[in-house]
Amino acid sequence: MAINIQSTNTITTNGLKVLVYGQAGAGKTTLIKTLPKPLILSAEGGLLSLRKENLPFIEIKDMAELREAHRWLYESEESRQFESVALDSISEIAEVVLGTEKAIAKDPRQAYGAMQDTMTALIRGFRDLPGRHVYFSAKIEKQQNEMGQLLHSPAMPGQKLGQMLPYFFDEVLALRVGQNDKGEVQRMLMCASDGIWTAKDRSGQLEMWEPADLGAIMQKIGGGTNV
Repeated sequence: MAINIQSTNTITTNGLKVLVYGQAGAGKTTLIKTLPKPLILSAEGGLLSLRKENLPFIEIKDMAELREAHRWLYESEESRQFESVALDSISEIAEVVLGTEKAIAKDPRQAYGAMQDTMTALIRGFRDLPGRHVYFSAKIEKQQNEMGQLLHSPAMPGQKLGQMLPYFFDEVLALRVGQNDKGEVQRMLMCASDGIWTAKDRSGQLEMWEPADLGAIMQKIGGGTNV
């Protein structure tokens, strides 16, 4: 086997792979318009917030369509026009997979195990798309710890998969909604954990709070593509 030695300073040229989670209505779908030349893979059908943006999307209703979209992104010259791919949302895709597995499994535990295996392969497959930025949105999971604190993290069906999800990404950001000093609604991306909200930035280039603009974050990190 030939050994291919590479340099870590070329990693970001393969595009930024980022997971963003938040509550319903926080603007995870709207955030897609801040990506460079995005293509949306929509499993939720909730694209009304982007109706004025004229963005291309592929509706994903089942696993066959998702796998076909993945193959097309890898193999098609036509797909090269898109610099970014947005999966909206990975939580909903996992629910589709779980429903499929439950329909064929005799034991519900088998369905969850099969779903975990399938989703692990899918997440890695899309995350590792060469030369593209890949944006995964996720719903939010809220759990109370033994001290009564409400912890926030990306939501996935099955406890084990939910715990594993942040480890697939170098950038895990929480989309938070609050008010500024003028009482105006403001959306910000939380880029580091405070012990209550799960977040991480392995690039070391982001502040604790960043504007809800993925294009600006990509420039700050230096995540170019080689499309």
